[in-house]
Amino acid sequence: MSDDWYRHTSWSDKIASHFETKLRRARRKGQYIRIQACTLAETHPEVALQLLVRYFSQDDRFDEAQAFVDRATALTALGRLDDAVAAYEDALRSESKTPNLRTQAGIELPYLVATGSLAKYYDRALRVLKKNLSRIAFPVEEFKWNAAQALIAAAQKREAEAYEFAKCAFDAASKDRTGFRHHRKLGLVSGEYADALRQLRAYCDS
Repeated sequence: MSDDWYRHTSWSDKIASHFETKLRRARRKGQYIRIQACTLAETHPEVALQLLVRYFSQDDRFDEAQAFVDRATALTALGRLDDAVAAYEDALRSESKTPNLRTQAGIELPYLVATGSLAKYYDRALRVLKKNLSRIAFPVEEFKWNAAQALIAAAQKREAEAYEFAKCAFDAASKDRTGFRHHRKLGLVSGEYADALRQLRAYCDS
């Protein structure tokens, strides 16, 4: 089990019991529920969603926008893409109320729409991308922003734009360090984006 009782990367009856025992003694219960849900969102999405139901039913919702992002991550893992888009929209609405608490929803929503070929959300995704261009800080964010633009442009038969955005996405993916002195390896494009890179390569080669 994880040394941090609220960051378990697997789940079982024993782990759940351990988590509940620790949670009963905790003061900021909402924060710990949300972090545990985030940790499990991709690997145990059903458990994550159950935890998030508990999170939203209690009063300690300081990081509510991130909780909506975690919900979107779990829903995406389950293939419930329309519900995931709705969760990202909830995150963006929550951010508008607390602008100092930003999440990745402004990048993740259009990236999901683009990679999932969710055509009915293309116009909304493009508006979100335009609004969030100034928030790009790390290469992976630059990659996702340009990849989403490229995939949507290609789907809308804007081949020249798809080529330019795909090229920018590859440039971001090739970066091996950030511009931050103390976080040079943080936020780089990893192997998990191989499928998207293969798809973008087709636009570059066409």
